[in-house]
Amino acid sequence: MRELPVRAAGAVPLPLTGELTSTLAGEAGDALVRRTVLPGGVRVLSEHVPGVRSVTLGCWVGVGSRDEAEGFRGATHFLEHLLFKGTSRRSALDIAVAFDTVGGEANAVTGKEHTCYYARVLDDDLGLAGDVITDMVTSATLRAEDVDAERGVILEELAMNDDDPADVVHERIAEAVLGDHPLGRPIGGTPQTIAAIDAVHVQGHFRQHYTSDTLVFTAAGNVDHDALCRLLEAELDRSGIARGAAHPAARRVGTTVTAGHGAGGTVVVRRPTEQANVILATTGLTATDERRYALSVLNAVLGGGMSSRLFQEVREKRGLAYSVYSFASSYADSGYFGLYAGCTPGKAKQVISLMNAELERIAEDGIDAEELVRGIGQMRGGLVLGMEDTGSRMTRLGKAELVYGEYVTMDDVLARIEAVSADEVRAVAADLAARPRSLAVVGPFDEDTAFGL
Repeated sequence: MRELPVRAAGAVPLPLTGELTSTLAGEAGDALVRRTVLPGGVRVLSEHVPGVRSVTLGCWVGVGSRDEAEGFRGATHFLEHLLFKGTSRRSALDIAVAFDTVGGEANAVTGKEHTCYYARVLDDDLGLAGDVITDMVTSATLRAEDVDAERGVILEELAMNDDDPADVVHERIAEAVLGDHPLGRPIGGTPQTIAAIDAVHVQGHFRQHYTSDTLVFTAAGNVDHDALCRLLEAELDRSGIARGAAHPAARRVGTTVTAGHGAGGTVVVRRPTEQANVILATTGLTATDERRYALSVLNAVLGGGMSSRLFQEVREKRGLAYSVYSFASSYADSGYFGLYAGCTPGKAKQVISLMNAELERIAEDGIDAEELVRGIGQMRGGLVLGMEDTGSRMTRLGKAELVYGEYVTMDDVLARIEAVSADEVRAVAADLAARPRSLAVVGPFDEDTAFGL
């Protein structure tokens, strides 16, 4: 494998063919990012961070809830649970004991476009983490009795989420904004779809999506890249997973979505709660939209902190809510931008009116120089502080490989944020404000309650 010199700052493409091993970038503090494509298309990215004694290792699979077959929604999240139930070499207890014995942390997360299994351990225990996680993602037994037992656990998880009005309103706004598109589905499925899933469906989902060309391993901390590659290749060989000369699987390509998407409207979920949970949202930007940096600054200024417009106007000046903020969710071919508040039911209409007004005010008048400086500073500080955690660095590598197809150095990311202008922020706000708006409300309201959207 040919080694390349350290690249200059900027965006470094992550090709799916060609070079097998490359040094992507040297980061601040002598951190070094490297990438290797193993036989079978398995990708390995690592960031060596001097001065730490831990490593966070993640195994990413490019499958999420949007990829599920009709009638089996929730299968991806169901499968995530089952991979902890045992393999041909380990029981569920063995997996748990392995990490507990070394004081490690292991978990997984299912998203709408990818799934990640990860562990944070001492650097001396990276071999154990690599062994167990590789065993899980290649050799899970997925027994019928485990499927039936875990079904109850997942139904309890869904019930817990359904008892939280904040979770409910976030799920319903995705449905309201994205319509019938798979991105609008709840990641965990519904009690009805979970009841319909059996071992045959889970096993088929596993065989279809958990192949060597879809696997991406990322690690950050006190890790040696070459040693990590040798470790993972040995574990993959031991697992027996089929690995030919295949290249990595193609990255997800966004497609235009129109039907039932972003049409606007109001969804009301009646609950006997003391507070109304409301989200006002529009369709947003895709994950790779170049305007995402301007959107980040807009998010900071509008609802990203205690000095934001929403916090000051809704909470500080009027005392209408304790929690109020804005957020953005982005995917390969779509996304949504939302404004959230939790307030007394009798004040919901006023709060919604204020959220509308603040979005429109930035769309029409833009932001001032002080807000721009503050928004940029908030984004810069949040990014850099987040990089103090090896888990955040591991996640950043995974998204670079699966989502963006390029690695951007932190210095270049900061430069792109610093280059955002007030005009760019206003233009993004104007674009969002011109789109149809959707509203989701959870609280003691009738379904036909009018909120003046």
